[in-house]
Amino acid sequence: LKAKQPKVSNIKTLANTGIFKIESLDIDFNNGQKRTYQRLNPTGNGAVLVIPIFENNIVAMIYEYSGGTNRYELALPKGKIDDGETILEAANRELQEEIGYGAKKLTHIKTMSLAPGYQANETHIVLATELFPSTKDGDEPEELTVVMKNLDDLETLVYDEFLTEARSIAALYMARNMRIN
Repeated sequence: LKAKQPKVSNIKTLANTGIFKIESLDIDFNNGQKRTYQRLNPTGNGAVLVIPIFENNIVAMIYEYSGGTNRYELALPKGKIDDGETILEAANRELQEEIGYGAKKLTHIKTMSLAPGYQANETHIVLATELFPSTKDGDEPEELTVVMKNLDDLETLVYDEFLTEARSIAALYMARNMRIN
């Protein structure tokens, strides 16, 4: 991409929830156009989403209550990166907290955004293999239900009514493609 970055100025915090800062910012584009944007700017260090794959392409997923949809959703293990943690350390911790396994091999696949037009969130997608039983206490308000799904049945799995999170669906496709190649 050869486009020159627009000039950003006058960044103001409109609200701070402790999880997000809602900001306005003035943008001066190189063609002379000016706009005021609003964005959600998260606090913290980003998040990880982990694809734990056992032998025979079995993926551990969780059912977890989601406040945004007000229901239980099927998703991959995920969570925030704590201060001082690397992406891979956070991924391994989240695995142990949420599914009761650690990983001997962790591979950072990609960093994704959620809605870059108005959010600055980053989620680091990590493939976890060579899994072994290991648990850590987590911050979940209730015990999570862990279910095993077959990555070979991905075309059916993505239409599961409880699997609606785009990050998890994209990560599952990436993992399948990595395993095929």
